[in-house]
Amino acid sequence: MSMRRLRDIIGGSLIALGIAVSGAGSAQAVEIEYWQYVFDTRVKAMNRLIEEFQAANPGITVKHTTFPYADYQTKVIASASAGIGPDVVQLFYGWLDLFVNAKLVQPLPKDTFPTEAIEKDFFPIVQAMKRNGEYYALPTAVRSLALFYNKKLFQEAGLDPAKPPQTLTELLDAAKKTVKMESGNMVSAGITMDMAGQDHQWWREVLVRQYGGVPYSDDYRKVTYNDKAGADALKFYTDLQTSEKVGQMGFMDEGQAAFRAGRAAMTIDGTFRIGSFKTIKDFEWGVAELPANAEGMRSNYASYWTNAITAKAKGEKLEAAKKFLAFVSSPKAMELWLDAVGELPARREVAQKPQYMNDPVYGPFLKALDYSKVTLFVDEQAQRQITMDMTNRVLIQGQEPQAAVDQAAKEEQALIDRVAK
Repeated sequence: MSMRRLRDIIGGSLIALGIAVSGAGSAQAVEIEYWQYVFDTRVKAMNRLIEEFQAANPGITVKHTTFPYADYQTKVIASASAGIGPDVVQLFYGWLDLFVNAKLVQPLPKDTFPTEAIEKDFFPIVQAMKRNGEYYALPTAVRSLALFYNKKLFQEAGLDPAKPPQTLTELLDAAKKTVKMESGNMVSAGITMDMAGQDHQWWREVLVRQYGGVPYSDDYRKVTYNDKAGADALKFYTDLQTSEKVGQMGFMDEGQAAFRAGRAAMTIDGTFRIGSFKTIKDFEWGVAELPANAEGMRSNYASYWTNAITAKAKGEKLEAAKKFLAFVSSPKAMELWLDAVGELPARREVAQKPQYMNDPVYGPFLKALDYSKVTLFVDEQAQRQITMDMTNRVLIQGQEPQAAVDQAAKEEQALIDRVAK
């Protein structure tokens, strides 16, 4: 996002924001404000954490404020730019550069968050929060991808529900055996196809690497998937619809919807789907690590929402904010978050406990954290759209995969160059 766009957001939002500035109350008591977007399980989990924190820190009150996701980033930017609003704020990891460059968040104080401890205790993906040697935020939980599969549809197709696909070849074989067609129309997909969902991450950080390429330079500022590996990865994906006919873009609108309805044997999605899938009655599903390539190479994509201290927090509010951030990124908080939300602990000591690593649902996601990549987006929504357009040019217009990735790379590089200035 450009600085001009940032100014537009701030200017257009402050009047409608309507935020009151909170005072400290007294020298003995201080109130800080925490903001996050509305997601029911996350809100309830944070309320529990705030209760525990306040009980342990009677001189600190935490005001919990939430906004709908569609409005959230705009309201955070507007309030922080005006020096009001949250003292501790939840941000998507991909927004960090915007907030750092605009000086809306401050580096984590090293007396409470020493660099060595962060890099020792947290999974490597947390290093996406580091700029110029300074950490700016820490997550409570992280997410990775996995293969969800319908055990009933596997069994009906003669597949062993206890043996999900381990390689891309086995994935394709399972999809061929489980797809259902009637009069030439797909009535149940072998595997979902949803670039608007998590498939753009599967293609970018998994398939491209499994075909021998890398999607970007190490700093994610140069697009590098416009080679044979990127084209081969796109061909594998689009062939699922065009030649293999085991999946179909737009089938039942969303991949997760088709899977929930029992109309897809497999789907690739994140930990955030666990809670909703668990609510479906009489639905037996399993989870497996994303399939490896023929050489056994696995890759994955990880993401997370993270917590930062805003530039507004100073003096006693900063001291309170440090304590609160330390608490919500503690092992105790991560265990509560896993139980309540289903997202993975960001600390190794919690995630690698045997009861979690051996769990049939959480285990495959947790195993992926050591080989996951975190894409450093400059504009996640726009970059996702470029990948969607690339895929549609192959599926709808018949463009060759190499030409499609070449055009996508050119468009994405122009976007990165423009936004990252």
